[in-house]
Amino acid sequence: MKRKLLAVLLSAAMICSLTACGGSADSSSADTADTTTDTATDAATDTTTDAAADTTTDAATDAAADTNADASGEGGSLTGTLKLGVVGPLTGAAALYGNAVDNGSQIAVEEINAESADFQIELNAQDDEHDAEKSVNAYNNLKDWGAQAIIGCVTTTPCVAVAAEAYADRMFMLTPSASATSVTEGNDNVFQLCFSDPNQGSASAQYIFDNKLAEKVAVIYNNADAYSTGIYQTFQAQADTLGLEVVSTTTFTDDTANDFSVQLTEAQNAGAELIFLPIYYTPASLIMKQAADMSYDVKLFGVDGMDGILSLEGFDTSLAEGVMLLTPFSADATDELTSSFVSKYESANSETPSQFAADGYDCPYAIYEALKYYAANNGGLNVDGMGYEELCDILISVFTDPAFTVDGVTGSGMTWTAAGEVNKAPKAVVIENGVYVGL
Repeated sequence: MKRKLLAVLLSAAMICSLTACGGSADSSSADTADTTTDTATDAATDTTTDAAADTTTDAATDAAADTNADASGEGGSLTGTLKLGVVGPLTGAAALYGNAVDNGSQIAVEEINAESADFQIELNAQDDEHDAEKSVNAYNNLKDWGAQAIIGCVTTTPCVAVAAEAYADRMFMLTPSASATSVTEGNDNVFQLCFSDPNQGSASAQYIFDNKLAEKVAVIYNNADAYSTGIYQTFQAQADTLGLEVVSTTTFTDDTANDFSVQLTEAQNAGAELIFLPIYYTPASLIMKQAADMSYDVKLFGVDGMDGILSLEGFDTSLAEGVMLLTPFSADATDELTSSFVSKYESANSETPSQFAADGYDCPYAIYEALKYYAANNGGLNVDGMGYEELCDILISVFTDPAFTVDGVTGSGMTWTAAGEVNKAPKAVVIENGVYVGL
C-alpha cells in the first residue's frame, strides 16, 4: 500500500511541474496536461480504492483473528451467580454420607467464591433421608428456589427417582456417589463423579486376585439394594473370569440387616479367608461385631459404601482394624491439593474426611471448571438468570468433550463418557490404628 501512495505523490508532483512550466503552452500541450491529469486522477482514485479495500480487508482479517482468539479461549470470562442445589440424606441411617458430601461441597464453594467477585455460587442442601419420595420432594424444593444444577443424589435409590424427574425437566445432575448404572442409563443429563458399580465390582475382584489376598472368598450383599446387587454381579463375573473361587454367597435386606450369624457361619464353614462386602457401613459394622463375637478371624474387603465407618457413632473402630476397601480417595495422601482439603475439613468438622466428603468437594469444582471451559471457548458466559435447561445443554457439551479434564482430590485428569461414567483410577486403602492408610 505504501508503494501505491508513493506513486500517487510522484504523479501529483509531475503534474504540478508540467502545469507550472507550460503556463503559456499551446492547446496540444494543454490537452496533454489534461490527459495526464485525468490519468493521474484515475490512478489516485484507483489507489484510494485499493487502499480502502486493503484497509477493509485488514480490518476484517483483524476482526476474524479477534473472533478466533475468543473462540480459542482468549478473553472469555465466567460471570454471574450460580444457584447450585445438593440432595442427600442429612438425617437418618445414611446421614453420614449426606453430611459428608454437604460439608465437602461447602468448602469447595467457599474456595471458589474467594477466587473472584465476578463469579459466585449459592449452595442449598436439601435432606432426602435416603428415601426416594422425599428425594423428589427435595428436588422440587430446589427447583422452586431457582436451582440451575444439582449435586446429587448421594445414594442410589433416591438418585434413580430424581434422575427421571431431572431428565424430563432438563436439569443437569452430577452425583457424587450414586454409582448404579440405572442412575445414568437413558439420562444424558446425569453424570457420576464416583465409580460406577460395574467398575467397583470388577476392580475389587481384580485387586484381590492380583494381590493374592485369598484363595477362597465369600460374599455378603443386600439383594434388595441396587447399589449392592450391581457391584456383586460384576464382582462375580470378574471372579469367574479370573478363576477366583467364591465359596459362599449370601444375602440380606434392609429388614433383616440386624443379624448376620447365618451368613457368617456359612462363610466360615466354607473355608472363606476373605469376605467381600459390597454394602454400606451400617450393616458392615454389625458384621464386624458379630464376626468378632464368634471368633471368626477373616479378612474383610469393601467398596466406597463402607467409607465413613470410622465416623459411625458408637462403633468400636478396633473392629475395623485391617479392613480393606477400594476408594478414589485417601486422606493420608501427601499431594498439596489433598493435604489442603483434609486440613480445612478437619478444622471445620473435627473429623477426617471420607471419600464422600472428597466427592462432595470435587463436584462443585467439576461444574465450575466446566463453566470456565465453556466461557473460555465461547467468548464468555454470564449465568445470571440463565434457565436450567440452557445450562444443562452447556454442561453436557463440556462434560462429553474429550478435551475437558478435571483434577480433584478423588482423581487427576478426570474425564467423562457420553454415558455419564467418570474415568479415574481407584485406590486401595486399609484401616490401621483407626485411620485409612493407602496401600
